[in-house]
Amino acid sequence: MTTLRRTRGRGTAARVISGVGAVFAVIEVIYILMIILGANQSNAFFGFIRSLAEPLALFFPGLFGTGNHNLDVIVNYGLAAVFWLVLTGFLARLVSR
Repeated sequence: MTTLRRTRGRGTAARVISGVGAVFAVIEVIYILMIILGANQSNAFFGFIRSLAEPLALFFPGLFGTGNHNLDVIVNYGLAAVFWLVLTGFLARLVSR
């Protein structure tokens, strides 16, 4: 009985970790789309998303400079989104063992 309960707890923790990573990645993707599609940068929602996306991007903004602003945003913030998915996926696997 305790083994079953412990396994369920690990599975729940792993799902929570994966979910957090997915939310972080979605925030990055929304920010990318807003930049690419030319959202009004003085809009409150844009400011809110930017205030979440920039700290979550860690060291990735400015990592690659291609000379094209839109491509820079796609590459750098896209790498941040992939980073969060990979990191939280790895952590979720560690927790579920």
